[in-house]
Amino acid sequence: MFETTAPLRAEFEELEAALADPAVHADLGRARKVGRRYAELMPIIKALDEYHRLTDDLEAAKELAEEDASLAAEAVELETRLGSVTERLTRLLAPRDLNDSSDALMEIKSGEGGEESALFAGDLLKMYSRYAESRGWKVEILDAQETDLGGYKSVTVAIKAPTAGEPDSMPYGVLKFEGGVHRVQRVPVTESQGRLHTSAAGVLVMPEVAETEVDIDEGDLRIDVYRSSGPGGQGVNTTDSAVRITHLPSGIVVSCQNERSQLQNREQAMRMLRARLTAAAESEAATAASAARRSQVRTVDRSERIRTYNFPENRISDHRIGFKSYNLDQVLNGDLDAVIKALQEADTEQRLSQVGGPNS
Repeated sequence: MFETTAPLRAEFEELEAALADPAVHADLGRARKVGRRYAELMPIIKALDEYHRLTDDLEAAKELAEEDASLAAEAVELETRLGSVTERLTRLLAPRDLNDSSDALMEIKSGEGGEESALFAGDLLKMYSRYAESRGWKVEILDAQETDLGGYKSVTVAIKAPTAGEPDSMPYGVLKFEGGVHRVQRVPVTESQGRLHTSAAGVLVMPEVAETEVDIDEGDLRIDVYRSSGPGGQGVNTTDSAVRITHLPSGIVVSCQNERSQLQNREQAMRMLRARLTAAAESEAATAASAARRSQVRTVDRSERIRTYNFPENRISDHRIGFKSYNLDQVLNGDLDAVIKALQEADTEQRLSQVGGPNS
């Protein structure tokens, strides 16, 4: 088994040599790319090494057990451990999203429900911020349009890990399943008669893309500048520092007004544009793919209702995988581990089905 992994080991050794080369670190973009790929391959190579070591030990134990019956128990134990490593390695080798080792950009927008929807968008931002904090990730607000009551019409944040890590522990690989419509059922603070309302907010999760990874022709951009505004339309500053960028070929529009200078807002808007273009290209590719290859757990479709937050029952329900739990208060405080693990497991099983599973 796993005879086809030789190119991965060769690539790992090349990356290891590159990381020891000062010239690579002189180019920050290249160093980041090499480091990210090295972190992706590290668990695979470790598992491969353990697989080969256990395979050799098991073969030796079986031969010796023919002469010494006391070694038979050791052979059984080695066989059990080898089975576990084989399954883990199969999971690691299952085809996956190449962006899973990336940092993430997350956009949260209010939807149905007016001010209550905007307040819920704010609750989602707090939930993801607290979850990110629990994992040691940094959250940076790139752009925000607040409402008078402290909610958000729209907010975009960057979520970054301190160092490169395994795909299942990096912001995009963890949070990509949060994309879609999040519905809330509760009595809004704006409701004077105590009636239960249903509203929704949309979430879009995109991989953070380095400038060197996306080629954007400046001639394809229309850049407008305008005066920043805050809740109620009040002026935030007195200069035209806010930036709106339109990518003419795709029609994608991004804007940023949070920074004090026009240059800073332009840089942040370009980060958002690169992520949007990457997400759009991947969505198009997924649509073109056959149904058998399309992921069962959607990642970027903000038109699909994926989850309900029911306050009266203190219940969270994820409709894609039938997940339910009755700790909504804890979830909104950042305790997302259970639902995210369930989503990752569903995705892993779907990916394994493409290669026949661990026992094939």
